[in-house]
Amino acid sequence: MENIVLQTNAISKYFNDPVRVQVLKDIDLSVNQGEFVAVTGKSGCGKSTLLYILSTMDTDYDGELWIAGDRMRGKTERQLALVRNEKIGFVFQFHYLLNEFSVLKNVMLPGLKLGKLSEAEVEHRAMEHLTKLDIQSLALKKANQLSGGEKQRVAIARALINDPIIIMGDEPTGNLDKKNSDIVFDIFKQLSTEAKQTLLIVTHDQSFANNTNRIIEMEDGRVISA
Repeated sequence: MENIVLQTNAISKYFNDPVRVQVLKDIDLSVNQGEFVAVTGKSGCGKSTLLYILSTMDTDYDGELWIAGDRMRGKTERQLALVRNEKIGFVFQFHYLLNEFSVLKNVMLPGLKLGKLSEAEVEHRAMEHLTKLDIQSLALKKANQLSGGEKQRVAIARALINDPIIIMGDEPTGNLDKKNSDIVFDIFKQLSTEAKQTLLIVTHDQSFANNTNRIIEMEDGRVISA
């Protein structure tokens, strides 16, 4: 049996501003270990809203969410923060690097926050990830000295630092040109095939989606194909 990393049951979401509107409708899906999954659909279909629920950043929803078999409903904010830091790696359209810190320190931050390894061990692991992504030469540069493509690779290294069971991305190639989009895609593909890393990526880029293992297509708050 394949190892299910993420699973939902009948997730629904409403916005109440100013009237009650249902934006997600009975979402049932599962993602297995090592799968590279794209979530697609027109703007406004609910894919980013869904991702924020799956990532535990939004807890105001109906239905159930399990991550690695662990039920998220009923957890405290502190418990959810630990899940996010330990089990989920995030790569956003905007990389959210801290400009005052070096590349190396940016990558280390989630590992230091988790506190399971010494600072020296976290630094060693961070350099390993930078080397795998071929950006080890940037380690001591400040984040604001990098190009957009370099920043996104640093963000991927940061997402990997705590060995997450799943990486979630919200339009991670949305701000990149084709060359850098292809580089980021190739990194994700390699993580999936070689490291058996699970990836769930929201994207409007159909060519990106077409080259993943599976597409979850959304329309009007529903999953119409998975």
